[in-house]
Amino acid sequence: MFTKPQIALFIGILCIAIFPILVKLNYTPGVISAFYRMAIALAVLLPYAIIKKKIKIPSTKVLLLTLLCGALFGSDVAVWNIAIQESTATQASLLTNLSPIWVGIATFLFLSPKPSRNFWIGTMIALFGMITLVGFRFFLDLSFDIGFYFGILSGVFYSAYLLLSKHLLGNTDVVSFLTLSLLGSSIFLAGLSWYLGEPFSGFSNIGWGVLIVQGLVCQLLAWVLLSYATKHMRATRVSLSLLGQAFLAALFAWIFLNEEITLQMVIGGIILLFGIRVTFIDKPISLFPKKQVTTSL
Repeated sequence: MFTKPQIALFIGILCIAIFPILVKLNYTPGVISAFYRMAIALAVLLPYAIIKKKIKIPSTKVLLLTLLCGALFGSDVAVWNIAIQESTATQASLLTNLSPIWVGIATFLFLSPKPSRNFWIGTMIALFGMITLVGFRFFLDLSFDIGFYFGILSGVFYSAYLLLSKHLLGNTDVVSFLTLSLLGSSIFLAGLSWYLGEPFSGFSNIGWGVLIVQGLVCQLLAWVLLSYATKHMRATRVSLSLLGQAFLAALFAWIFLNEEITLQMVIGGIILLFGIRVTFIDKPISLFPKKQVTTSL
């Protein structure tokens, strides 16, 4: 029998997993798609927060950092969209899941406590998985394309968002943080879309429908469900479960988009996610276990 938090977690993961499929349909450009994902979610959440008096304006410093946090998350979604459209939903989803690795590296460089030995073991395994996923020849020839670069960059932006949001959530409540960060995302992505000349209108009915689903389901509903699950479950268990959305996205891409999934991609994806799993293990891993020495009296 599944508990309510477990059901919420599963549905939340499903909501995120369908996002790459919607983006890959290419009904709208990548950056404007990210803008509407944030703006539509904000249009629903903001009135609720005001009517229920859930929103509280923090200090100027916290407010500015929260808006910056939103810009980082918006950047993550925007470059992820481009990675999906320029490569495959499968590759982009797996590469962006490297974000725990970048979080660990940033923690090692700038924060404390420092990552454990398990983190570095998991990092090496995950990087080997990434190389296997993309292809060894791809790295030997240095034939990196924009889809690969933006898939990696998406994980970097998301890791920066995670580090900053963890700090900010200690100084503000969840609803206020989500509302203000969505505001920051919307403002930033609106400006970026305008600068890049991406259209704000003129989409087909299906295109508008896809944007609404992204905003209400992939953004608002997904993060409400995941926040509920995180509140009632161990954070590490939720984080590990979220890795499953990459495989669900690959499955959906195979079913609905006819994306080819080779054996090499499957093996590389499994190695990559296993490496990330290793970074969450608390008990120290010993590559060379010590032999127990017994003495006789």
